[in-house]
Amino acid sequence: MADFLGMMKQAAQLQSKMQEMQEELGNVEVEGISGGGMVAVRMTAKMEVKAVKIDPSLMKAEDREILEDLLVTAHNDARRKAETAMQEKMQALTGGLGLPPGLGLT
Repeated sequence: MADFLGMMKQAAQLQSKMQEMQEELGNVEVEGISGGGMVAVRMTAKMEVKAVKIDPSLMKAEDREILEDLLVTAHNDARRKAETAMQEKMQALTGGLGLPPGLGLT
């Protein structure tokens, strides 16, 4: 029974820390870049896009498709970085709790 109470206490601690982490993720920002820096997308680790920067040389009508592709690439780069930042936060959060692997928390 003591093990069960200990697990419940750990679960409550984890829930509290998860809420804190969610708030922190809103403050973590990453930048995805494509086209050698000609296009950049800045987003939070919660996947909220904050800004898009486009080199003025890409603002030509005939380059529209290239620009669209570069935006997709920059967004995906930022998303991957945001996911990595989130995983690192989760590992830091759950690392000291002694949870069994495979709980799907990361």
